[in-house]
Order: sequence, then C-alpha cells, then structure tokens
Amino acid sequence: MKKVALITGGSRGIGLGIARRLVLKEFSLAINGVRDPGQVEEIMAELRSHGPEVNYYQGNIGHSEDRQHIVSRVKAEMGRIDILVNNAGIAPKERKDILETTEESFDYVMGVNLRGTFFLTQLVANLMVGQKQENAENFNCIINVSSISATIASVNRGEYCISKAGTGMVTALFAARLGEFDIPVYEIRPGIIKTDMTAGVKEKYDKLLENDLCVQARWGEPDDVGKVAASLADGNFPYSTVPPGLQPQPSFQGTGWAVRHQGSRQALAYFHRFA
Repeated sequence: MKKVALITGGSRGIGLGIARRLVLKEFSLAINGVRDPGQVEEIMAELRSHGPEVNYYQGNIGHSEDRQHIVSRVKAEMGRIDILVNNAGIAPKERKDILETTEESFDYVMGVNLRGTFFLTQLVANLMVGQKQENAENFNCIINVSSISATIASVNRGEYCISKAGTGMVTALFAARLGEFDIPVYEIRPGIIKTDMTAGVKEKYDKLLENDLCVQARWGEPDDVGKVAASLADGNFPYSTVPPGLQPQPSFQGTGWAVRHQGSRQALAYFHRFA
C-alpha cells in the first residue's frame, strides 16, 4: 500500500527539503502551498521524476475553508493521509520591537503558524484515527516543524517566537490525545536554516555563526531537516512521542531522551520515550 504524506509549505525551503527526502523513500506526496500551480510546475516535475505520485494542493492553512478543501481533496484523490508534516510558517511582514508590535502583525503570524497548524492537525488527526481503526498495523504520524525561536527570545519578532513556542504545546497536546491510537506526534526545532525566509538576515547570522552561536559553525540546509523528518516518517521512532504533562526540555529526564538537531546549543528536536 502506498504511503501518502501531506506536507504544508512543501514547495520551497525546509518543506521542499523534506519532500525531496520522502519521495526518495517512495512516499506519495500531497504538497500544499499558497503559490499558483504554475509557479511550482518545475518543482513538481522534479519530485515526480522519482516515480511516486505527487500532487499540488493550493491553499492557505490559516483559512478554515482552505484547510477543509485541502484535506478533502487529498482524501478524495490520494485515498488517505499517513503522514502529516506541519511545516508551513510565515514571519512578520516587518520586524518590530515588541514594544511596537501591532495586533495586525500578531494575528497575521498566529493565524498561520499556530491556529492553522492546530486546526489542520485536528482535521488530519481525526482522519488518521479512522484509518487506524480500519488497519491498526498501519503507521501514521504527525511531524511539526517548529523553530529554535520556540525557546530563544528575539525581541524584534516576538509574535513569531510565541507562535513557535505554541507549536510545542500543540505537539504535546496531540501526542497525549493520540497516544491511545498509537499515532506518535513529533516536533523538530531547526536552528539557522538557509532558506528564502532567512535570506534577508544572512549577514547578521553569518557573524553570529562565527561567534559560536551554533554547535557547528555553518548554516543548516533544508536537507538536514529533511533527513530527520524522513527517518520519523519511515517509522524509525515508533515508541517515541511527547508524553502527557511533560514539556520538552533540553536535557535527559528520567525515562526521556532528547535528540539534538543542527543549530542552537540547546536541544532543538525532542522525542520522549514512554516509561
């Protein structure tokens, strides 16, 4: 049976890095993005050249109608959703000190990064529960791509930091709720990744990287995150998730263990094992 992965924001940046890795593992891909289909034709052709089915579903996950449309179309055209990768995210249109952040900017970022992620996960989680009831042996999982900004304060883009910290709790909540259905929920917190989102601050981070910002003094690549996500989606961590009542911490805790991803000197991707 083919495995279908829905990747939000999957036509560029980190999402594309994940898509490229999953298609190599023969996952069929449902790629979501906000750009017109004509703008992603080249990327879709590249992904399809590997063999598996690859479809593009345009829509803004910050809009309820779009979320419903995306999920219903994927289900109708591809039959199922085995893996959900919540990767879509936006930054403030203008970086401002938190003493000047506007409600408009706050709502704009939260609408996609947090509300959109939560309610898309809710939709797909219900679908996955039904699939598990039909076939308990089928592996389903949810992967949330968060950010180093979930724990590192950046006072000139507070709304972004808050949205990513909130994604950590979304991960913990759905991990707790879906545990009974054997659907693990993971969170990856990448460090400084070279994408179009970070292109405008490249000079700033080049200097910070020279001064020990990260464990490895280099930019992370989307493929670095793609390798992590592909291993999770492949079922290599089936007994790992975020347990109820426990927020991920950057250290070993009892029966828990942490996986560090490229970037900050704090642990950036956490997977806690049940006792």
